[in-house]
Amino acid sequence: MDHTLLTLTQWLSPAYPVGAFAYSHGLETAVQAGWVTDAATLEAWLRDILSDGSGKTDALWIWLAWRGEHPVAELDALARAWSPAQERLREAERQGAAFAKVTAEVWGLDLPPMLLPVALGAAARQMGMDPEQAAALYLNAFAGNLISAAQRLMPLGQTAAQGVVSRLTPLCADVATSTGALTLDDMSSSAFLSDVAAMRHETLEPRLFQS
Repeated sequence: MDHTLLTLTQWLSPAYPVGAFAYSHGLETAVQAGWVTDAATLEAWLRDILSDGSGKTDALWIWLAWRGEHPVAELDALARAWSPAQERLREAERQGAAFAKVTAEVWGLDLPPMLLPVALGAAARQMGMDPEQAAALYLNAFAGNLISAAQRLMPLGQTAAQGVVSRLTPLCADVATSTGALTLDDMSSSAFLSDVAAMRHETLEPRLFQS
């Protein structure tokens, strides 16, 4: 039994106190704008984010922090600069700070406040975890959280929601694997409508989520 896998699952569980339930990653704006209306459009939206947007870049930040080729403070600064919207930055910043605080205290790690994917990669490195597993489970948890947010924003039943999670799982694994072959020079994102949604969320009224 690989105990580090169980620990990684704990870190990425909805019960881990990072406040992920408070953020929709711009999905709330997308629902209000009519870009996401049902299970099919939600799945398409998330596929683009995972394969070409912030899901892909987050996975690469995890890999880069795990490799240790760059100081984590430098990676954190670059990840902050890479964020396309203030609310997107605040989301990763607050979740990362919460993750770093709890994880450092419980496991005795050297983990200052950082954006969430950088903090996860750094923690996984210190714990000797498999970075591919870390990236895959992160993406799966990320998608699951957004699907849970969608259930609060539009008519989406439990069965349909879990169907979307199931169909996205192979993609999470594929992105985690493919980003392992990339370097900092390969950092790129092209899910522009998701970025626009994050930018517009700041002035959305009324709203349920912080991003």
